[in-house]
Amino acid sequence: METMLTVEGLGKSFKNKRIISNISFEVKKGEIMALLGPNGAGKSTTIRNIMGIMYPDEGTITFHNSAGKEIPRDKIGYLPEERGLYKNVKVMDILLYLAELKDYPLARAKERALEYLKKFGLEGKEKVSVEELSKGMGQKVQFIASILHEPELLILDEPFSGLDPVSQELFKDEIRALAQNGTAILLSSHQMNLVEEMADRLFLIHRGTRVIYGTLGDVKKEYANFKCTINGMNSGTLLESLPEIERVEQNNETAVLYLSRNVQPAIWLKNLPEELDIQELSIDRISLHEIFIDIATDKNLLKEAGELHA
Repeated sequence: METMLTVEGLGKSFKNKRIISNISFEVKKGEIMALLGPNGAGKSTTIRNIMGIMYPDEGTITFHNSAGKEIPRDKIGYLPEERGLYKNVKVMDILLYLAELKDYPLARAKERALEYLKKFGLEGKEKVSVEELSKGMGQKVQFIASILHEPELLILDEPFSGLDPVSQELFKDEIRALAQNGTAILLSSHQMNLVEEMADRLFLIHRGTRVIYGTLGDVKKEYANFKCTINGMNSGTLLESLPEIERVEQNNETAVLYLSRNVQPAIWLKNLPEELDIQELSIDRISLHEIFIDIATDKNLLKEAGELHA
């Protein structure tokens, strides 16, 4: 698969404070790469360096065969976390203006804008000023602006923030469709459930350095221990006495048992005692959300697991 964006050895400091250090990853054509990390981890700094809003102190950013200031910004779409559209400008005018800045043909831009406004439930809003739109509508317009010029690389910073569930589904469907049509997508979001649904690979940073880089499947296999959820009338003492248990979280009749690393679920299930009351039972791996919380709160999961490379 063709590599669209290569970030290699990126480093940036402000007033002698190191913000990011030795950041390296790739985004390939047609894939959704998630850029994750707690607040202050360095995600926005990384994105701003890619966009040329600022330039790194060390490292290189390559788009196709172009690097640094030579990167063709008209081939990149960007939805920033801090939304901002001219409030007193009509929707169609702002969309066409932003498309023109990307040297996109005006007639084609208008045609695509009308198609997208209809798709996102904004049909008839093209002559409405931005300030008259609801927050969700405004976010849809800005999303349309980021994709109207058919970018080869699309950078989305918190695209789902503030959206209702229906609008989230619209965005998810469109992002998947863009990827299927070959757009390389770099997605930054704190909504781990949505990332887990969509991302092909992920790059997670903490305190400006890489912690995880790999496919979602590899990450779950490497870091996500199994957990077992049991519904039944069981005492905490009995549950905690079960083999290969790291901790137990119990709420009335529901208990979540976090299993030790390298446990083989099929064998573990066979060794459960007969006195255990099981009305329902399920086993799965811990979620990406739980992995993220583990990293953000400096627990021990990653220290035990080591580091995953793509």
